Amino acid sequence: MTILDGKKVSNDIKNEIATEVEKMKQRGEKVPHLAAIIVGNDGASKTYVNSKVKACERVGFESSLFRMSSTISEIELLDKIEELNQNDDIDGFIVQLPLPPQIDTQKVLNAVDPDKDVDGFHPTNFGKMALDMTTFIPATPFGILELLERYDIPTKGKHTVVIGRSYIVGRPMSILMGRSGFPGNSTVTLTHEFTKNITQITSQADIIIIAVGIPDFLKGEMIKDDAVIIDVGITRVPDDSTEKGYIIKGDVDFENVSKRASYITPVPGGVGPMTVSMLLKNTLLARERHRLRKKEK
Repeated sequence: MTILDGKKVSNDIKNEIATEVEKMKQRGEKVPHLAAIIVGNDGASKTYVNSKVKACERVGFESSLFRMSSTISEIELLDKIEELNQNDDIDGFIVQLPLPPQIDTQKVLNAVDPDKDVDGFHPTNFGKMALDMTTFIPATPFGILELLERYDIPTKGKHTVVIGRSYIVGRPMSILMGRSGFPGNSTVTLTHEFTKNITQITSQADIIIIAVGIPDFLKGEMIKDDAVIIDVGITRVPDDSTEKGYIIKGDVDFENVSKRASYITPVPGGVGPMTVSMLLKNTLLARERHRLRKKEK
């Protein structure tokens, strides 16, 4: 069994991006600029956004963080998004989810300029991804593809089962794993909360990608020997025996599943670190696109 070390691969990618940024500086080019909007005081969101700011520093990007009150109106937030859309200095930006109940999340995501949508959530980018056109791939699925590629895990002709159908992970993964090329060319089954006889399906899978947010959902008896397991889940489970009062768990019963798997991502240290690195990679792509567009004009 091989551990898919997202932390190591993520560091490799950051080093590659830092090298690229250094070359840009030497050529006298503008370095990429990533911005983030965070609304309210959600603890997990703050941690995640702070890790993005640190990652930007590490690779030599410029970064901006805009903190908004949890009582902000939808109109005020949309105005801020439009301001960033119009700011030529910013190459890409994200609106950290979740958003407060008074705000329509889809309306907000639709307001982001597709050319700056480095999260890959805008319908334009999602549609391009589905049509196999060049676009921003959502950061977590992009990270999973990168892990499969760097560990040279065969996907052609394999049966991939995706558990979870969110537009952030499950649905894009089901499209990407079935596309032409590598990683891809696999036969995909997309499962969710209403899927009957799920064990019957998972036990036939060569590759399982799970993102349901239910700790230990995938058990050892649900997989076949030598399956490849990608665990996207990350849940804080209360545990009084630890200093923090909780432990981090994935959607996979790691102890038992790892005994049968050929490759598996740990939680933490698997898919999580990859997400931030791929967001940086998308921002680098955005900067290059904007530079070429300006050159054409």
